[in-house]
Amino acid sequence: MSGNSLYARDSAVNSGLQKLRFFPQEVVRGQGCRVYDPEGRGYLDLSASWGATSLGYAHPDFVARVHEALLGQAGASMLSSAVLPATALAEKLLEITPGGEDRRVWLGHSGSDANEAVARALPVATGRHRVLSFAGAYHGGTQGSMAVSAHPVQSHAARDCGLVAVPYPDPYRPFEGDPTGAALLAHIEALLEGDCPGDEVSAFFIEPIQSDGGLLIPPPGFLKRLGEICARYGILTVCDEVKVGLGRTGKLHAFQFEDWTPDITVFGKGLGGGLPLSAVVGPSALLDCATAFAMQTTHGNPISASAGLAVLDIIERDGLAENAATSGAKLLSALREKLAGNPAVGDIRGRGLVLGIELVGEDKAPAPALTRAAVYRAWELGVVAYYVGAGSNVIELTPPLILTGAQAEAGAAILAEAIADACAGRVDEALTAPFAGW
Repeated sequence: MSGNSLYARDSAVNSGLQKLRFFPQEVVRGQGCRVYDPEGRGYLDLSASWGATSLGYAHPDFVARVHEALLGQAGASMLSSAVLPATALAEKLLEITPGGEDRRVWLGHSGSDANEAVARALPVATGRHRVLSFAGAYHGGTQGSMAVSAHPVQSHAARDCGLVAVPYPDPYRPFEGDPTGAALLAHIEALLEGDCPGDEVSAFFIEPIQSDGGLLIPPPGFLKRLGEICARYGILTVCDEVKVGLGRTGKLHAFQFEDWTPDITVFGKGLGGGLPLSAVVGPSALLDCATAFAMQTTHGNPISASAGLAVLDIIERDGLAENAATSGAKLLSALREKLAGNPAVGDIRGRGLVLGIELVGEDKAPAPALTRAAVYRAWELGVVAYYVGAGSNVIELTPPLILTGAQAEAGAAILAEAIADACAGRVDEALTAPFAGW
């Protein structure tokens, strides 16, 4: 790329603290499931900008709703005013999110600040100062959300002094060789009876599918049994649906695959359709525990709130959860068919439109260099996908909820070609070296 390219200009001025790059991608516009570079080349985006563009790019009805909100901008903050879009969005979230009667909604900018708001309120509301989370969990990039996370990429961050992280259920690499999760649940119960007394724990932060930790899907019944354990000790369950919620799994909420309702649900990314928006739905005893305790000036601003309402309306109107189930099943089937027999593919897993391809070496050891080469080659061939995981070896697919079956087939074919090229050593390591990703 030339020294005057968009990527070079970006490198010269924008902070590395906020970058996670996998290839020299330049984007000047988007439409549907595609993004376009300055030369007009289109790429099938199987990341949806880390799940944020749930409706795809430039969805006409979404654009119209946001434009309408801008034309009649009702202030810029809900801190000191009752704002109609923020109130209507909160009412809608309470309507569609299962839970108890006496609940409130907190609105923010991102999953990070939403999880931080919960973490900040927990000791005040409960008087308990310990928190449980899962190893590999990524609950955000702010200090408070990093403090309740346990992803290796955040090893430099200060942890909550009361945080205890336990293994996440991983059927591909099961805890103590038990793919059912029963041994892990027994381990958690023993912990609550021993080194981490249950009556000192305020909450358990739970991802119904651990995305950044490697696209891990718990065995059936695990979350329900975990919820029952937490209830016995009075431990609140915080379900982080930021990346996998709001239709992505084929149901509106990812936790609905289990007979379990969390105490607190956290939304972000796709809720704003690409605009900054997050939400917490939880008991008033938590979310009303203090005044002006977790606020920022533009929280609940009418533009983002209107965007959120538009996203929820379009998901419901167009049956996008159902489309995620259908297109996701086609994508999963196509990947398994096209990658069958490749020894570097350890596992292909998914639920709806959240899928992972785990690349491995001998003895199932993570293969991060191969994964880095595979996503780079996929980008060269016209598909955008990133990798995640504690071992940096799982290609994550979280495309827009509008993905068609034909796009799923085309994307799977390109990914299979890219992985084959990476396995054959056809990707120049000098090109991929600057992009360490996670």
